[in-house]
Amino acid sequence: MPQIGWYGLGSMGLAMARNLQRHVASKKALNMIYSNRTMSRGDALKSLGGIPEPDFAKVVDQSNVIFTMVSNDKVHTSLLNSVLSKSPSLKDKIFVDCSTIHPNTVDASVARLAKKDAHFLSAPVFGGKPIAEDGKLVFALGGSEKAAEVVRPLIQDVMGRKVIDCGSEARRAALLKIAGNIVTVNMMEAVGESQVFAEKTGLGTGPMEELITEAFGAVAGGYSKRLTSGAYAPPLESRPGFGVSLAIKDADHAFAMAKEQNVELPGLQVARDNMAAAREYGGECLDSSSMYGILRQKAGMEFWNEKSRKGN
Repeated sequence: MPQIGWYGLGSMGLAMARNLQRHVASKKALNMIYSNRTMSRGDALKSLGGIPEPDFAKVVDQSNVIFTMVSNDKVHTSLLNSVLSKSPSLKDKIFVDCSTIHPNTVDASVARLAKKDAHFLSAPVFGGKPIAEDGKLVFALGGSEKAAEVVRPLIQDVMGRKVIDCGSEARRAALLKIAGNIVTVNMMEAVGESQVFAEKTGLGTGPMEELITEAFGAVAGGYSKRLTSGAYAPPLESRPGFGVSLAIKDADHAFAMAKEQNVELPGLQVARDNMAAAREYGGECLDSSSMYGILRQKAGMEFWNEKSRKGN
């Protein structure tokens, strides 16, 4: 098994890295070397055998396969800049980015690393924090098939339940992620609307949630649970499952690409506007499902339900 490096320990990244480190340990292979802006986020990973290294360039130097899971294109590019400026040799190293970034950013990373005889794979994920913790994410994987053969066993049945092969063009995996996010955000909006309707009409959120889960599947049911549990607006000292600003960023990537192709995304626009309004009202510590709070307000209810951070 190759030496694995990891950067990015947000809600998703930490859950994914923990599963990968458990796998590494079970195979009695070399422990993962990890880095993060806030190194204390990796304490749970360290307890599993992970090796902390504050300098990401040193992580790269010591690793054969390097996973990254970061918040946006700017952070991704900054990391790559630091590596290219500090690392003397990147020959045959494989970089696997699991973030949601623009396909053009992917293209640039592929080209820059190719000049150093290194490989870049785009491997964005579908699923929230609970699914990441269970190792049941769906991955899109694009890039060099030779590199993908090395990486696929580190993903399948370790961090994810399914790997969708997007071919040799890394950007296609990023495209699939953006397209999938259109479905995701629209689904959260639809679940939020139906739950507000159920509460206002007296039906109640319980029967509605049962129907959503049984008729439309566990993913839709999971989105409903974010609302009814109050997770759409978690306590300020905690982290949302997937932050509202990240979801807005992802939606904006979709809008930018849709505009280039003269494609309209009216449903996504409604959801994006509601997420932006939620962020303006409740701040950054909100989940991507927090459009629910705005839908509640529009129906004459409080933004906060009884289980959210200001519910009591």
